Amino acid sequence: MKCEKINMVVNGQKAGEAALTVHLLDPVSVSPDKKRPMVIVVPGGGYERCSDRESEPVAMKFLAMGCHACILDYSVSPNRFPVALRELALAIATIRDHAQEWHVDVESVLVCGFSAGGHLACSMGAFWNRPVSYEGIGRSAEDVRPSGLILCYPVITSGEDCHPGSFEALLGEETWPEIRKAVSLEQHVTEQMPPVFLWHTVTDDTVPVENSLLLAFALQKNHVNFEMHLYPSGCHGLSLASEETAGDRKYYLEPGCQSWISLVKSWIENQRWKKR
Repeated sequence: MKCEKINMVVNGQKAGEAALTVHLLDPVSVSPDKKRPMVIVVPGGGYERCSDRESEPVAMKFLAMGCHACILDYSVSPNRFPVALRELALAIATIRDHAQEWHVDVESVLVCGFSAGGHLACSMGAFWNRPVSYEGIGRSAEDVRPSGLILCYPVITSGEDCHPGSFEALLGEETWPEIRKAVSLEQHVTEQMPPVFLWHTVTDDTVPVENSLLLAFALQKNHVNFEMHLYPSGCHGLSLASEETAGDRKYYLEPGCQSWISLVKSWIENQRWKKR
């Protein structure tokens, strides 16, 4: 396996504080030219930090299922929107630039986001074809288009069921309602959104499950392909919901939620089959 860390650079200048850590599976002798999906893992942290519990352990799971994986450590507060969005856009474009060398299937560049990282991933899905995403990094819309989104207990709405801290960190404490509405993602779903895999717990009292429900309603209304799983119990920030990511904080151990990673494996395989 090859591991490489790349600083995100735009026009010779480092793009904010972002770095992309790329993990590549070695070619296998029976199929040396096989192209694999690439999953970009975008950890949560309320746009104030990047959670290590939602980064490398998750990337290792995607590697184990036969995908390449990378981790985006993106810029957080005091950086404001759209800095992190452009960093994710540049990460997607960078992967496509290296697709031949890295044996990546260019039609399977997926983004897996947790909590506020889920908001960032979903923002990319909603805004990939808008200038705010690609013009500032000198790329085209097609360069930065994600092939699919994996959203894990995502922050979505800036409305009644919002997670206030995420939007304050993303936009600043003093913002106009119109600006908050501009990043309330359930209001920006179109038929151009890529396919979505979505999961949440009903008992999440940090980012209410209504965030995912509002997104699901918008996806359905706009005829976007999506798969959704709701688990009856579990706190916010579960990551893999396993002993590995729980550590000594047993409230992060939720065996009933551990199935999401196997479900997403099937979803990735199904999405690739549909594109053949």
